[in-house]
Amino acid sequence: MEQCEIEVEDMITGNIQGKKVSVIGAARSGVAAARLLKTHGANVFVSDSGSEEKLKENLADIKNLDIEYETGNHSQRVFDADLIVISPGVPSNVPILKEAERRDIQIVSELEIASWFCAAPMIGVTGTNGKTTTTTLIGRILQDGRKKNIVGGNIGTAFSSFVDTLDAQSIAVLEVSSFQLDYSHTFHPKVSILLNITPDHLDRYDHNFEKYIASKCRIFENQTREDVLIYNYDDEETREHVRRLASLHVRTLAFGRERQFEEGAFVDQETLVTMVGGRKSEVIPIDQISIRGIHNLYNAMAATLAAETFDVTIPSIRATLKNFKGVEHRLEFVREVHGVKYVNDSKATNVDSVWYALQSFSEPIIVLLGGRDKGNDYSRLFDLVERHVKAIVAIGESAEKVFEEFHTMKPTARASSMEEAVSAATKFASPGDVVLLSPACASFDWFTNYEHRGQVFKKIVNAL
Repeated sequence: MEQCEIEVEDMITGNIQGKKVSVIGAARSGVAAARLLKTHGANVFVSDSGSEEKLKENLADIKNLDIEYETGNHSQRVFDADLIVISPGVPSNVPILKEAERRDIQIVSELEIASWFCAAPMIGVTGTNGKTTTTTLIGRILQDGRKKNIVGGNIGTAFSSFVDTLDAQSIAVLEVSSFQLDYSHTFHPKVSILLNITPDHLDRYDHNFEKYIASKCRIFENQTREDVLIYNYDDEETREHVRRLASLHVRTLAFGRERQFEEGAFVDQETLVTMVGGRKSEVIPIDQISIRGIHNLYNAMAATLAAETFDVTIPSIRATLKNFKGVEHRLEFVREVHGVKYVNDSKATNVDSVWYALQSFSEPIIVLLGGRDKGNDYSRLFDLVERHVKAIVAIGESAEKVFEEFHTMKPTARASSMEEAVSAATKFASPGDVVLLSPACASFDWFTNYEHRGQVFKKIVNAL
């Protein structure tokens, strides 16, 4: 079959009229992409390997749009396409994509195709950890500063589902995952944010950290000197790759705790300070930032710089930083029972997230660790466990690995369910302690996702 190449100019202008597009995946992002493509004149076909019964609700939307689809497997029909669009949940190494690459069919992410139709400036937030909090915080600061914006992307709402509602006076605030960036070609945020880069999802990158780093750095590859890249200077991998790849073609704003920058955000006399466009601003004493922990200080710095780029005033930013309560499943206070605080950090799906979480409390911690392991190296946590952790409850598929890593260091119990884990943690705890669900693992052993895991934990705690 002869392929009709979609040129870069067509991508930038959203010229897909009459193009044949196959969408892989009929989940939230896939349906949103199919709707957007259909609206703009493409001939759309949706393919999902899941069962029709499981996809019933999403397929109803596809049927209403009069879009052809298949379920249960991917047929040869997928390849009768000028373009293939994939959702973030579709692994890049699945046979259907390998075959599409062999046939030289262009593959793009849902984020990429949505960006073709975006009339608004975009803020793209990526990094191994902190994306959701920073993206949500930016949206809140812009909202409080009376800047029209919509928050979405890898968080909550698919970009494709709202992009046509945006105009030049709006701002699209997007959480961007490495999976979305893998298949982006023209994605061009006005402001990009690179929070940190630590090993994660390496099973999707042939266990090659450099491939994962390259994916994250795609967020700024299309930016120019008219744009801004905000990055974490204190993170060595981020700093070195920005210096090597971005410093010559995009304006950079650094943030960090230990060094004052000519352009960026830093801490001076326990106050968050920014220097932007030659103007120095004392934003807020760091002990007044409502979300706690070193990682949230970094998130606040990044969000502040992004907001200043869009002319939000310092008093408005300060007010939001004082009142922002964080996001669900990220160091979320659940309740206090008999003097013990219970905290839901289910979104901590890698070791680096737990490393930050353990530094966020001065109280002794009983931590629930484990789940579906992604090749975790727990040695990074040893020093913090010695200093901050009172006891450990090992959970999920990796309970035995967690037990073996820590049982000679701290009292450690195994649990075969979340109910048993909370019960064991409660027995370890005394008034003034913190029970922290911060698993360092994916949730797919016991739960459908990290949200489900956090909700179950909260339900159990609220029933104590």
